[in-house]
Amino acid sequence: MPARRIRVLVIDDSASVRQTMKAILEEDPELEVVATAADPFAAARHIQEQVPDVITLDVEMPRMDGITFLRKLMQQCPVPVVMCSSLTEEGSETLLEAMHAGAVDVILKPRMGVADHLSESRLMIRDTVKAAARAKVRPGGRGGARSAPALGTQPKLTADAVLPPPPSRAPGSKAMSRTTEMVVCVGASTGGTEALREVLEALPANAPGIVIVQHMPEHFTRAFARRLDGLCAVTVKEAEDGDTVMRGHVLIAPGGKHMLLERQGARYLVSVRDGPLVSRHRPSVDVLFRSAARCAGSNAVGIIMTGMGDDGARGLLEMKQAGARTMAQDEATSVVFGMPKEAIARDAADKIVPLGAIAQELLQATAR
Repeated sequence: MPARRIRVLVIDDSASVRQTMKAILEEDPELEVVATAADPFAAARHIQEQVPDVITLDVEMPRMDGITFLRKLMQQCPVPVVMCSSLTEEGSETLLEAMHAGAVDVILKPRMGVADHLSESRLMIRDTVKAAARAKVRPGGRGGARSAPALGTQPKLTADAVLPPPPSRAPGSKAMSRTTEMVVCVGASTGGTEALREVLEALPANAPGIVIVQHMPEHFTRAFARRLDGLCAVTVKEAEDGDTVMRGHVLIAPGGKHMLLERQGARYLVSVRDGPLVSRHRPSVDVLFRSAARCAGSNAVGIIMTGMGDDGARGLLEMKQAGARTMAQDEATSVVFGMPKEAIARDAADKIVPLGAIAQELLQATAR
């Protein structure tokens, strides 16, 4: 008997957006749009009749804005919510507020009539909604278990599409000469915005240099980095091509671009570049982790956190094989235990760590 489809409620005040979202989602046989609504009041009536598995929610709407509705929903009827927004810098700030209020992820509104954008965004919209169906939510927006239909897999590119595999090494050989400083590489997806905030807020100002891939759209990463910079003792910024990885600094891969770690003498820097979707993402955790395996070896620490799918699992194993210390977030504290689970299944993680202990483990792993 086939698994029940994931039921989606689309809320947007634009009729054309509602129609386009319905068409995009229902291209996937695992998804079913059970209703659309022009505002939160109409949505509330639909939810009273049938609670959906996932809601896509516009930010700007008449009668009640999306953030207010989200907060009410999280208190009264917790459902995984994916925020749907236009590609604007101002909107990114609002979306960060939505993530803190309990939304599990964000997608960009499809740009009608732009064929190139639609061809790629369709895949990302559907994958994000399916990942949200597995998210853990509770009153207030975080924690609590949730079941969902098993998600199917589709062919996807590996990190080979951007960077060749690291060379094999003879047993017992040194993976990489030591440098004065170490570098920490982190990958996260669904649920990662709040999880990363918790980790980075717990770090001292002189923490080792950190590079992060968090799956999110362009512009959103810049606002995300700016928000974290205001909350944390470390300096946080969206990565630019050629940025040096330094102690006390965190670089977040820009949305829509891959980020690679490179070595020049005893220092590390990042390369930001275009490329195809890898593991169905750009930026891809696998690309970052593979680059770290190639150029950092035992000078690196790899951490894979909450997220759907398997992006980063192969790369974390390559880091471990190159001599890096590796860890994965545990199931109990992951909003979606997809990426860590895949890494653990490949024996890529030296340690399985709860969210609240990651910062301390990171500092211990980088201590000389």
